[in-house]
Amino acid sequence: MTFAAWVNALLGLVNTVAAPAIVTLAFIVFLWGVVNYFFLNGGNEDKRVEGRQFMIWGILGMVLLFGVWGVVNLIVATLGFSS
Repeated sequence: MTFAAWVNALLGLVNTVAAPAIVTLAFIVFLWGVVNYFFLNGGNEDKRVEGRQFMIWGILGMVLLFGVWGVVNLIVATLGFSS
């Protein structure tokens, strides 16, 4: 198996398993923050701050993942590994 075949197999695995799993996890963290901020802890300001932090970290996780995913796909396409 050639190096390009290994890279394509790894990219296929990342694109079909790892990336969706991480996006799902980041979205769940964001939703947990929304639930904590708006529904569970409406009167407790400390818990609302915690919910806001979950929302921020969820959004940052998704933005970071999509940014890195885009850069990696750009590099792979530039080097000619994509099929």
